[in-house]
Amino acid sequence: MTPIEFLVLLVIAAFCGGTGQALVGYSAGGCLLSIIVGIIGAYIGLWVAKEFNLPVIFALNIGGKSFPIIWSIIGSALLAAVLGLINRTNQRR
Repeated sequence: MTPIEFLVLLVIAAFCGGTGQALVGYSAGGCLLSIIVGIIGAYIGLWVAKEFNLPVIFALNIGGKSFPIIWSIIGSALLAAVLGLINRTNQRR
């Protein structure tokens, strides 16, 4: 994977992470955390898709690696929702 492909992957992960966080209404932080949420969300989304035998809807092939856009957004939304619930319970204490 070339550095340009890696940067494109990071930009797409930031977009997916930011979109997932916006759907839930909770932001974990800035751009770096959106990238992390997008990458972790891709793994969560793929895991959910495999558990329910769902197809990969829209995936981009970057440097020989497939990045699932829709499942990354769904996984990012799930992760942001869990982080928001954890943060909300910690603030009440």
